[in-house]
Amino acid sequence: MNIQIFGKNKCSETKKAERFFKERNIKFQFIDIVKCGLSKGEYESVKSAVGGMPALIDEKSKEYTNQYMSHLASQEDAEERLLNNPGMFKTPIVRNGKAATAGYKPEVWDGWIKEK
Repeated sequence: MNIQIFGKNKCSETKKAERFFKERNIKFQFIDIVKCGLSKGEYESVKSAVGGMPALIDEKSKEYTNQYMSHLASQEDAEERLLNNPGMFKTPIVRNGKAATAGYKPEVWDGWIKEK
């Protein structure tokens, strides 16, 4: 397993994801999504794994409101703003190779562990 957790330092859901993997002695790499963001390739991979861009957006975030995301007509504009404002991502984003989740999904992570 090659686990990466993209999250925010003060996010309780991210902390719960880290604790989930620590309790099971599974090593992971933490990436501060606000500081580092996602590369275009990582974004495309995660987007296809979670079922599209809407699953990756935290509509309750301040950035979502400040960027007027609900008023954008084109998906290209929305994706560009999302990549430029990584605080809008729903966290944690957990990757295991090509598989990924957005949000706290312990039932999916348990499946990954059992496949191992």
